[in-house]
Amino acid sequence: MRAWHFTEMPYPHYPADEPFTRINLPNKHFDPKIGADLYNRYLDEYMIADELGLDIMLNEHHQTPSCIDTCAPLSAAILARQTRNARICVLGNPIGHRNDPIRVAEEMAMIDCISRGRLECGFVRGVPYEIYAANTNPTETGERLWDGVDLVVKAWQAVDAPFNYEGKFWHRRSINVWPRPYQTPHPQIWITGSSDIETTKRVAERGYVFANFLLPHEKVKSLFDAYRANFVERGLPGGGGVAYMPLVHVAESEAEAVKGAEELRWYLTAPRSEPHLRNPPGYAPINANVAMIRQAEKGGGRAARDSSIDQLRDQGILMCGTPDMVVKQIKRFYDLVGGFDHLLMMDHAGFMDHQRTVKAMTLFAREVYPQIKDLPRTQPVRDARTAAAE
Repeated sequence: MRAWHFTEMPYPHYPADEPFTRINLPNKHFDPKIGADLYNRYLDEYMIADELGLDIMLNEHHQTPSCIDTCAPLSAAILARQTRNARICVLGNPIGHRNDPIRVAEEMAMIDCISRGRLECGFVRGVPYEIYAANTNPTETGERLWDGVDLVVKAWQAVDAPFNYEGKFWHRRSINVWPRPYQTPHPQIWITGSSDIETTKRVAERGYVFANFLLPHEKVKSLFDAYRANFVERGLPGGGGVAYMPLVHVAESEAEAVKGAEELRWYLTAPRSEPHLRNPPGYAPINANVAMIRQAEKGGGRAARDSSIDQLRDQGILMCGTPDMVVKQIKRFYDLVGGFDHLLMMDHAGFMDHQRTVKAMTLFAREVYPQIKDLPRTQPVRDARTAAAE
């Protein structure tokens, strides 16, 4: 198992009396001097993660103080030069909102060369509340994601001559990507998903890493099982593997760890989206919307933002405690979901300071990571029909 340090690079210094809504919080509340300090601090912590033997994950969001990393490729390029050993996962490029996938292919190839082959290249559809600001059609972003990924891969692999591309969303007379990626034929690709089984199967078919975030273990298991079962149904090899992101805080005592967990919970409780931005018409598949309605009719479920620390730990959305406690929580989650290959740790959020962040990272790297590093890679699972036929 590989472990990855991750922060969304938040800017939590907005007025307490100002409603914190993604997209619409006025940027007059951003102080460039504070922002400069935060950017440099977060990059320093990524470099410390590299020194500790952890890998590093980056993402991007837009028009929100919950994530001021608005250009993950730029952060990845800096860290490609400043780090030495860590894999660098960009998770990911919101290609459904991008006007030119070939520009993305060029950026990722350049980062892969600078890092000498340490890039892991993730692609995402983009969260629903950013559809409005991106001025994109919510009914098309899923299709644009897959068309964009396929075009990027084709561009990376076309090494003999330029080619022409005429698709639904993009038209290019000549595609000839310079530089080529350092890794041959290209970096490992990651795709995220949280509810759509069909998307999960498409990720599996292509051999990409499938990742999801902050979900209860029952939901994670159903998605991971769909990913792994697809290999058996189609006679495919094992694929890129599966990844999961919880909130993680390690401390010398449980009481101290709970305090840190409360700080991390800022990510679940502070940022909010206005209701009309949360589920734009056409963004979610019909079956997903039906499932949400039925869940609401049954009384819904406890949202992560309303859950206690103990409830979040039980679900696997949060892992916190002393090193031995966190090891047990990781192994429990591993068993409950049928195994996973990458632990994407959001081990910083909100107002958590540099000292606490680095202390927790260090404890994890020195006392937790050695006990989980050798957990075996997950294997494809057989469905009941396949097992019966044998």
